[in-house]
Amino acid sequence: MAGRLSTHVLDTARGKPAAGVRIALYRLSGDRRDKLKEVVTNHDGRTDQPMLLGEELTAGSYELVFFAGDYLRASGQAGEGTLFLDQIPIRFGIPDVSQHYHVPLLISPFAYSTYRGS
Repeated sequence: MAGRLSTHVLDTARGKPAAGVRIALYRLSGDRRDKLKEVVTNHDGRTDQPMLLGEELTAGSYELVFFAGDYLRASGQAGEGTLFLDQIPIRFGIPDVSQHYHVPLLISPFAYSTYRGS
């Protein structure tokens, strides 16, 4: 089985998947930050394809940036003056390219959490 990187976003304040969240993926190397991909979550809060799959997945450091502020404003949970969370960066390492790395984001207007999922 080929290794892969996947993600999804759950809106914990509304108790449902967060559709329409823009996510950017970067590869980190020293001071370099190279954008690899930008996607938007579907109706299930997931990306239509893995963020990286097979040979695309290489060992190293990565960053996912979730544009939570855009989603929170669009869903009516935050206005311009009440926005607490905007862009949420999550940096992580991939040591074994044969593994499945799943990095979910749980968000509300005032908090977020993540973990290594399966």
